[in-house]
This record gives sequence, structure tokens and C-alpha cells, in this order.
Amino acid sequence: MTDEMGRPERRAAMRAYVTGLLLDGDRKSVEPMAARLVDDEGEIEAMRQRLLGCVSESSWSDSELFRRLSLKLDRELPGVEAFVIDDTGFPKKGEHSVGVARQYSGTLGRTDNCQVATSLHLAGEAGSGCIGLSLYLSEQWATDSARRAKVGIPEAVQFRRKWEIALAQIDDALGWGVRRHIVLADAAYGEAMEFREGLSVRGLEYVLAVSGAPLVWRPESDPKIRVRAPGESGRRTRFYDDKHPPLAISALASQLTFRRVSWRDGSRGWQSSRFAAVRVRTAHHHHKSWPPGTEQWLLCEWSSSEKAPHKFHLSTLPKTASLRTLVRLAKLRWRVERDYQEMKQEIGLDHFEGRSWRGFHHHGALCAAAHGFLALRRALFPPEQNQMDAADGAPGSSTDSYSLARQLPALPPAIRSHRPASRPVAHVNEVIE
Repeated sequence: MTDEMGRPERRAAMRAYVTGLLLDGDRKSVEPMAARLVDDEGEIEAMRQRLLGCVSESSWSDSELFRRLSLKLDRELPGVEAFVIDDTGFPKKGEHSVGVARQYSGTLGRTDNCQVATSLHLAGEAGSGCIGLSLYLSEQWATDSARRAKVGIPEAVQFRRKWEIALAQIDDALGWGVRRHIVLADAAYGEAMEFREGLSVRGLEYVLAVSGAPLVWRPESDPKIRVRAPGESGRRTRFYDDKHPPLAISALASQLTFRRVSWRDGSRGWQSSRFAAVRVRTAHHHHKSWPPGTEQWLLCEWSSSEKAPHKFHLSTLPKTASLRTLVRLAKLRWRVERDYQEMKQEIGLDHFEGRSWRGFHHHGALCAAAHGFLALRRALFPPEQNQMDAADGAPGSSTDSYSLARQLPALPPAIRSHRPASRPVAHVNEVIE
């Protein structure tokens, strides 16, 4: 991951930083990691300086590290089939850390003082990994030159909405050579018409969550243009169908026939709920002469615990797509939630204590690399069932095969000393290749 990314000292510091993220320990900020990476207490400060310089001062490209990681995951992670877009929050005190503001965070479920970052993930049923992480800057931050200069925000970075950041991340991935995949995202992105159109322009299919509020033309609708008559005033040109007018997604969903569909949802085993799917066209601003959108799927979910349909997705999958396929892909988005959980709880994504733009993104890229290593290892070499459980017939924990709690309990002395191995390990390289 780090070949030709600077002098040997820098690459060694990057390697040590990732190793520190993988080691066991409750806190993955620079100082506690430094303490775990050395044998002698007197060497802690020197290691701390090396790690701090690596993450906050060195000019290596986090974009290049993400490029290498994305190609490796796309090539080696079994069954990759989707890009997943989401954003996550990092609670912060004070106002000096880059991008921190009182803003809504889905992670926190409320408006609070925090940083928010948009991320791009590659996902399949066997695993997933983060291949892009970009800090969101509010307009207040983006236009405050003094604060920008203090935390080192590059001049090229300007205010962008989250869906614009997401499209830029997808463009980067495609430019790097990552294969084209279906795009999955929650309603914060799915309801942005510009985001959906941007994906279609790029030739990418999607399954995007939306709320029940947007208007759609039902399957039997035949909207036509109603033109203002000569001399008529007060009525704009618009599309209409008096017999089958557009209606809210939630209203249409309540008229559909639902059936039970099961899907695989990770450690919880087989899950099921009731779903219905129908072909619709969006009716955004139809009263302002906006034409109907292209035909696409509307997927609706109505679980037995709800009084009405409560989850909705729009999808550009082909007309021949089955209901089971639509459901499986819509539910695959859960992988990003697991990635966030693992990267924060096990790797230390939210433990960075610096304030700079460069430090935040370097830390995020190194966390993604550490998580990518574990995701690949778990997918390619899944943990075996505990022998004691197998012997007495007791079922293993449903979360064992997905847990990242197999961190290194202690750092081998050979790595601490930074001395090369006395013998080549070509046979290991051959097996990995």
C-alpha cells in the first residue's frame, strides 16, 4: 500500500501507524498507540513524534492510498457488487477542529457539535470496505478564510453538498479503474434529484431510499401537457392526467399488494418482511411543466409491526429485475453501518485528536487501509468454529464470523525493532498472490 510513497522513514511510520490501529487497546490516538509500539518507555516520545509527523505533517496523498486500496478490494474481495454512499458523524467539543459545527448527524440522531464526513464503500454479501472519506464543510466553514488557513484547508476545497461529494468520490473510483457497480444510499441522497440524475448520466444503476413524500405518476398514468389557452391567465403550462393524477409515494404504496420476501442480513441470519414493487415515473414539479421522469422501480416495505408501508426505494434496475433482487440490494446497504461500527469501535476512526484537514484525512485513509486488511482476511480466510463448541455441539456465536475482535494482542518484537527479517519470505508471498 505504501510503495514509493516517500522516503523509507515515512513508509515505516505509515506502517507503524496502521499496526497501531490494528493492535488491541481502547484508544487509538497517537500517544497510546506510540506506547504500544515500543518496548522501552523511553522510546515512547520518539515514536509519538514519528506517528504525529506521519499523520499530521507529511505530505503523502491520502487519495493515492485510497486508489490502491479500492483496486485491491475491487479485485480481491469476493462478490463485490455495489457502491454504498453514506455519511457519519464525529462528536467534538469546542470549535477549532476542522469542519466542526452544530449540524445534524445521522450517527448521533440529532443536531450536535460534530464533524461529518461522506464516505464511499465497496460492498458485497461477503464483506465491504471504505474506499473514500471526505470531510463535509458547512458554508460557514467554507467561506471563513481565517479558520481555513488555521487548519490548512486547501484552496481548491470549496463548499459542496454531501451528494456532490459522493458523486466526486464515485468519479474518482471510476477514474482509478474500479468496476462499475450499482449505487446504494439512504434517503438523504436518494431524495436529491440531482444525485439520481448524476448517477444516470454516469450510466450507473441505483437502489436509493426515499421518503414517502415525493410525488410519482402511477403505472396507468398517461400525463400530457396542459397549455394555457389564449388570453387565459393565472395557470402555468403543466403535465396532467385528470383520471390518474400524481400522488405521494406513501399513498400509492398503501394501494399495492405485498408479499413476504426473505433476505440474508449478516449475523442475524435470515430476515423477512413484506414488500411490493411497481414501475413508476417521478412527478417532480409537474405543475411547472417538468416532464415525467424515466420509468423506474418503486420498492415498498411494510413490516408486520407497522400500521402502514414505511420504507421506500427508487431503483433503475431493469424491468426484468425480480422483487427478491430489489429487496436483496436494498438491504445490502447495511454493510456500510457495519463498516462504520468496526472502523470506530475496533480501528479507532473517531479517535483522532488533531484539528487539521490533512491530519483528519490521513487518519481516515490509514483507518480504511487497516479495516480493508481485516475485511479481506475475514472474507478470504473466515474464522473456524470454536473447537470446544464443535465438540459439545453448542452453536457458535452468530457474530463470531463477523467480529473484528481478533486484533493483535501484542506487537511482535521483530516489528518493534524495525529490523528486516533475516530470511526472505517468498513462499508466503507466493501463497498470498
